[in-house]
Amino acid sequence: MKKVFAKIISVGLILSMAGAMAGCTSKKSMTVKKGTLTMATNAYFPPYEYYEGTKIVGIDAEIAEAVAKKLDLELEIVDVEFASIIAGVQSNKYDIGMAGMTVTDERKEAVNFSSTYATGIQAVIVTEDSEIADVDALLAGEYKVGVQQGTTGDIYMGDDVGEDRVVRFSKGNDAVLALSTGKVDAVVIDNEPAKSFVAANEGLKILPTAYVEEEYAMCINKSNTELLDKINQALKELTEDGTIPAIIEKYIPSNG
Repeated sequence: MKKVFAKIISVGLILSMAGAMAGCTSKKSMTVKKGTLTMATNAYFPPYEYYEGTKIVGIDAEIAEAVAKKLDLELEIVDVEFASIIAGVQSNKYDIGMAGMTVTDERKEAVNFSSTYATGIQAVIVTEDSEIADVDALLAGEYKVGVQQGTTGDIYMGDDVGEDRVVRFSKGNDAVLALSTGKVDAVVIDNEPAKSFVAANEGLKILPTAYVEEEYAMCINKSNTELLDKINQALKELTEDGTIPAIIEKYIPSNG
């Protein structure tokens, strides 16, 4: 009788433990840190993300803040190398990646992307006395091109001119410094950061023709479809109520 009673207790304990574990699983947070939306970025890409004192600000930072508020979460921004953002999102180190990140087929194999929230143009920066007159001349010559590692500028230039002509830097401003000091002949980078870099560095200009046009979105772990759905809904609502257009207009005035 005691043995039967003991077996009943054991089975009861196992079922209770299984129920508790199932309960824990069902309450699992959709974010890496419960109550927090952790965003990985590379904060040297104005006006999308950059430092204002010790704070990271910009288009991506403000949109992420608005999305986090919609989801009743606190936003935490982590500044990392651009090339490590997707890997960090894949490994669930970060919830989202935002860094003026272009949606590409290659990246879609590694992560999911949210709805597009902005469009961008890859521009070419050269010195004011450069003999490079347009994009065709850049591609046809034997010029060294500076890019930020892991960006679409890096990918496109590697495909178009070959690896031996691409010089990679961890930050966009490092590539621009290399251009100013004659270490590279041109820099390919997003048009808005390009404007900021040219304004801050005498003797540089942007070529009049665009290199590539592209779309920006947040990257999210492929397994976290719950977060993807909630972010897409938040982006939809924030676009419809004018929040996102106002953020973009603040940093990139339409009459500017």
